[in-house]
Amino acid sequence: MRILITGGAGYIGGTVAQLLLDHGHQVVVYDNLCHAQRSMVPAQAEFVEGDIADRPALEKLLHQGVDGVMHFAALIEAGERMKKPELYFRNNSASTLSLLEAMLATGVTRLVFSSTAAVYGEPESTPIREDAALKPTNAYGESKLLVEHMLSWLNRIHGFRYASLRYFNVAGALPGRGEAHEPESHLIPLILDVAMGRRKSIKVFGKDYATPDGTCIRDYIHVQDLAQAHLLAFEALKERDRLIYNLGNGRGFSVREVIESARRVTGKPIEVEECPRRPGDPAVLIASSEKIEKELGWKPVYAELDEIVASAWEWHQQRYTKTA
Repeated sequence: MRILITGGAGYIGGTVAQLLLDHGHQVVVYDNLCHAQRSMVPAQAEFVEGDIADRPALEKLLHQGVDGVMHFAALIEAGERMKKPELYFRNNSASTLSLLEAMLATGVTRLVFSSTAAVYGEPESTPIREDAALKPTNAYGESKLLVEHMLSWLNRIHGFRYASLRYFNVAGALPGRGEAHEPESHLIPLILDVAMGRRKSIKVFGKDYATPDGTCIRDYIHVQDLAQAHLLAFEALKERDRLIYNLGNGRGFSVREVIESARRVTGKPIEVEECPRRPGDPAVLIASSEKIEKELGWKPVYAELDEIVASAWEWHQQRYTKTA
């Protein structure tokens, strides 16, 4: 198949693009490179520089023949989303509507959407199931939930086929491919920056959450496991028209536990700077991925935190050794 990947120059999109190519599919990457690097696009993929808000450009591209779309393009930065929520509604919600309109206009009606665990907000219980209440506590989660609502209506009215994959914390790396956000906002690469001597300390936002050590608890899923789920979901849309799945490994680790894992893996002292809580950060987010395991046979291969951190550390060292 020929598949369009928006945001395919990013960490997750680039990994999925490579996996699709490895499975014999043709891939077109569409990215504006605002927070990504052209070098992260697989060499075998066709690359088109553009913005998802540009509906005419998308229609022109889709008219060339595409079997479906995987949509990753979005703003994600944790601090910014509670300072400039309008950017998230414009880029993540309104611009996605431009993409959806272009797809409808060209008869392309199969989409895998990069959603988020942030649609749940502060969960009433854990692990979180797909039928849990949707009450985002930050603008990022709300912007993604708005897209899920749009997709539900397009499915109901137009028969639009979609899979909404609600990620928990994505981490880890593959040989030659890992996290390279500009700016970086994810916990594990920031911790590894400290181990590399690129940062003085890692900021821990909040130490008084209702968790065993007072810091936030998150579920970490390896990027390769996440990518595999996208392929399964895309294939399943041949027979089904609406899929919603959580993607995590079902285990939670606190910020302090992640720091300790990085100390074990790297053998480096990692200095901590304790900071006030960030607005909109839930205390605990742990996935139940039983639904996708039961329905599509998906199961994470990389379940151990040290294994995930070790793969990220290998990539981190290679990345900055090359650019030194």
